[in-house]
Amino acid sequence: MKLKYSLLVVALTSLSAHADVNISGFASVNAGKVLNGTGVPQYGVEPTFLADYPIVSAYTEDFSFKPESLIGLQVSAELGEGLSVTGQVVARGADDYNAEFEWAYISYELNDSWTVQAGKKRLPLFYYSDFYDVGYAYVWMRPPADNYTWQIFNYEGINFLYNGSIGDWSMTANIYAGKEDDPNNKLLSDFFFQKPTREIWEDIFGGVATFSKDWLEIRVTHMQYTNRRFIDGEPSMWDGKDSRDGKFYGLAANADFGNFFILSEFNRLDLGGNLDTYMLSAGYRFGNVTPYVMFSDFSQDGDGDTEKHNTKAVGVRWDFHPSAAFKMQYDKVEDESFDLAVAGDSEAITFGVDVVF
Repeated sequence: MKLKYSLLVVALTSLSAHADVNISGFASVNAGKVLNGTGVPQYGVEPTFLADYPIVSAYTEDFSFKPESLIGLQVSAELGEGLSVTGQVVARGADDYNAEFEWAYISYELNDSWTVQAGKKRLPLFYYSDFYDVGYAYVWMRPPADNYTWQIFNYEGINFLYNGSIGDWSMTANIYAGKEDDPNNKLLSDFFFQKPTREIWEDIFGGVATFSKDWLEIRVTHMQYTNRRFIDGEPSMWDGKDSRDGKFYGLAANADFGNFFILSEFNRLDLGGNLDTYMLSAGYRFGNVTPYVMFSDFSQDGDGDTEKHNTKAVGVRWDFHPSAAFKMQYDKVEDESFDLAVAGDSEAITFGVDVVF
């Protein structure tokens, strides 16, 4: 970790003489516990509320600040003539606050509409992917875990950004390609298989388009990739093959009428069978205070005992400062599976403060 910080300081010192450097950051100090839960006795899982899949932010019956607390620092340098460099370091309580580079990429503006980027970035599968770590940017304590069940959330590659309009509609788009090779995937290694698991997503190719006009915003996305996996050094096999192809489809539609708003997201992963998720949420702004409700669902197609779980949540956000918000949320999770149970049924309370700076 010290080496990473040293490299960042050296980079900043070098860039500051030749570039316009901007430093920004975000942090969340969150806490909570399981009020009631079944756990998954057949797998030795105690009563647990899995708030975050990729990071394995898991609350138990012991009150804790660690699962979702984090701090992040983003550095961007404008080098002139359309060229810039961006890096982001995040330290998470779930990872014992070991700082890691999450983003590291260069950008070059081709013209007024198109920008090309290359390096390490967040995989833009979901509506909240790009600012998933910035709790201040959304109303809830977190995007719903049932909907954001991704074990790979970064990638290394290239992408092309577009900004423009179609008639009265504003439009942004992102076309991307790349690969991610995670030698010790946290979700699969620490939670699901409890053995060292290498997760590979290769031949990633996808696109995102967002359209907005007045009170309505619509986002559509599609991605395809090839998955390979090694559990304890042994390759996973699917229908006699050591790889499988996946296709992801997503639709988000948000309506904001000033004080009242509705948020929604629907996703499907075709991975030798469909995995469908969705989220619906609504809230109302009473000045600086915003109460909200949310429902999310995960359902795997098939006969028999497939993976199925859902979450009902109610909470409140209080913007007590221009750069900070206090939130409190109650979650009730129903896990309908046995062989494919994730963390069992649970009721949990979480609260915290999100800041940007």
